[in-house]
Amino acid sequence: MSEAISIGIIGGSGLYDMAELGDREERTLKTPFGDPSGPYLIGTLRGKRVAFLARHGAGHKILPSELNFRANIFGFKLLGVERIISASAVGSLKQEYAPLDIVVPDQFFDRTKGRISTFFGNGLAAHGGFAHPICPELARVGADAVQSAGAKVHRGGTYLCMEGPQFSTLAESNLYRAWGMDVIGMTNLQEAKLAREAEICYVTLALVTDYDCWHPAHDSVTVDMIVANLVANAQTAQQVIADAVDRLPYDRTCECATALAHAIITQRDVIPDRVKRDLAPIVGKYLT
Repeated sequence: MSEAISIGIIGGSGLYDMAELGDREERTLKTPFGDPSGPYLIGTLRGKRVAFLARHGAGHKILPSELNFRANIFGFKLLGVERIISASAVGSLKQEYAPLDIVVPDQFFDRTKGRISTFFGNGLAAHGGFAHPICPELARVGADAVQSAGAKVHRGGTYLCMEGPQFSTLAESNLYRAWGMDVIGMTNLQEAKLAREAEICYVTLALVTDYDCWHPAHDSVTVDMIVANLVANAQTAQQVIADAVDRLPYDRTCECATALAHAIITQRDVIPDRVKRDLAPIVGKYLT
């Protein structure tokens, strides 16, 4: 059994209820960017130490636009996490992606407004690559775990990240479909950007709850509809995450671990000392 906490999991509090999760403890962290959504639940799953975070806080009290994405991801970095599996509800923008299916997207499209999605600034500039926002190795493991669980998996596709908290208008939903988008959600893009800057592998398990309002049978998306499908999918999601954790090798061979190797553009001698201290867990190895 490894004592290192190398795997992070973001989702609803229902993910914590898996019987296999042992040796549980809560850990509250402070970050230079404020408080995360709540304490991290540390436990042992399939012989590996993992850290769970309820994205919207206990009782689902934080709106997507209120989430402190920087604190959430930085907290995982402080714990030593190298991979993040993110589970979240999405609406389907294609007929073939039915409710209770799981999509493992490989692209994002941004329709949010003014969210902070970088650790940099305040005297330190960096420009990291984001052409391929999802770790391909983690995506493969996640999709294989979905298939093994007996759920219908869709490999690849584009997750459109909207601002919310309201759902789409019919005109917006039809436009996104015309653009070729696959699923729609409100949270995962900023997580993916910050995970890349933190050199953490990231994958989304997009749990389809509805067809968004474009579909004649779903022209009025409701919270009750979404929650009912999330509950129905809870056991599958738990099984998928446990299996994905089990399948993950201890060593990473992807490029996520060196995402910042050529990203920092600021001259080292002009970076403010406070910024160096605050971002040491992320950039320290590149500033020595």
